[in-house]
Amino acid sequence: MSSPATPAKLSRKDFVSDQDVRWCPGCGDYAILAQVQKVMPELGVARENMVFISGIGCSSRFPYYMNTYGFHSIHGRAPAIATGLKVTRPELSVWVVTGDGDALSIGGNHLIHILRRNVDVNILLFNNRIYGLTKGQYSPTSEQGKITKSTPLGSVDYPFNPISVALGSEASFVARSIDVEAKHLQEVIRRAHEHSGTSFVEILQNCNIFNDGAFGDLTEKDTKADSQLLLEHGKPLLFGKNRDRGLRMRGHSLEVVQLGDGVTEADVIVHDERDSALAFLLSVIRPPDFPTPMGVFRAVDRPTYESVLNSQIRSAKERQGEGHLQQLLNRGDTWTVS
Repeated sequence: MSSPATPAKLSRKDFVSDQDVRWCPGCGDYAILAQVQKVMPELGVARENMVFISGIGCSSRFPYYMNTYGFHSIHGRAPAIATGLKVTRPELSVWVVTGDGDALSIGGNHLIHILRRNVDVNILLFNNRIYGLTKGQYSPTSEQGKITKSTPLGSVDYPFNPISVALGSEASFVARSIDVEAKHLQEVIRRAHEHSGTSFVEILQNCNIFNDGAFGDLTEKDTKADSQLLLEHGKPLLFGKNRDRGLRMRGHSLEVVQLGDGVTEADVIVHDERDSALAFLLSVIRPPDFPTPMGVFRAVDRPTYESVLNSQIRSAKERQGEGHLQQLLNRGDTWTVS
């Protein structure tokens, strides 16, 4: 008997659809799309077993541009649809692409529940801190004082922190990257895929039309080394052009220290992706007092929702048999309506 043929090796081109990409010229979404298409062939998953699901917004055009199965769904409800798909077809690689408005405003309820349940789904949240599709209103992640068409005197809302929301929902994998850091973004996407359970990735994304330069300190060559804190498991939390600054604990809070004058690398915290308390402390630090953490905040093992649920179903069938829908409907008290 002949052995099965080896699957053809895929390339980025195999994941590029025949649809014209329709984002504004210069939009950060182009860079994210390119990195996702580059990583997909490396994952060893057939295209027919990949599904990209989105809600509404600029980012939500993503499924059209991936040569896989996809679903452009309803506003904020992509996590609910992804949950149903993963539970019934657990062998699929399911990806949710969403934005700060889609996920954290109308979709906030659906987001926190998929995170707490730990469904084995990968969530990519594009955060540009603005509503781009509807032409520039403030979003749930816009900073206080943000002047937009809907907040002409400046936003009075305190913004959501997507990483803190995910950690507060007990997400088992939480990470952050940025649109223009190609290698870093690719690595985070790989890690998200490898994780068993819900992976949540915030991708800082520049909207060059309505919120240009929102993350300029993280992307400009002269400032990014001092502005980014790269999170690497088992390594000290150092940053700066000369990697001569770091984070250490002061009481129950973090502080920035300069190496030298009695401060050594041994005083700097070593990053541990399994430490939930450290992850949350890192999630709330922000400029100008701190650098912006980039990388994996938390990665812990927990049973997936679909594995536990499907195990329950198998056990019930073993005890009671397959069951019959008509018998179920006719069981117990019934009424005839005429």
